[in-house]
Amino acid sequence: MEHTVDAEHHGGGTKEVIKVTIILSVLTVIELALGFAMMGMENGGLRLAIKGAIVILMLAKAFYIVGYFMHLKHEVKNLIMTIVVPLLLFVWFITAFLYEGNSFKHLKNTYDPYKKELSTKKAEKKEETKEIKAEEKKKAVE
Repeated sequence: MEHTVDAEHHGGGTKEVIKVTIILSVLTVIELALGFAMMGMENGGLRLAIKGAIVILMLAKAFYIVGYFMHLKHEVKNLIMTIVVPLLLFVWFITAFLYEGNSFKHLKNTYDPYKKELSTKKAEKKEETKEIKAEEKKKAVE
């Protein structure tokens, strides 16, 4: 029994890894260039567009890493879906909790009677202090 090694398959794997490594390196260099270019910008809209481009490039890198180095490119679609669907649900989960947490923080700061009471006490103390200082100045002048 002889085992034959398919030379085309053996050599193709190395070429594929080199190709993916070059693609990932180029994407990383582009991300870094965009990040450094964005550092001195004052225009908010342009900064936001560059940030969006960086996120898109990062997602492309994630695709290549998952596809090639985690060997999902050559897998069956059902296996891929068992990984992608929970990942999407996890991203949704994090987004929902961040949104809900921000909403809670806003509501707590807006409608908490204790916080309102504290803020009015500070204002009253400031007004009383101003009145006392004004009276002291009048007495000092007299």
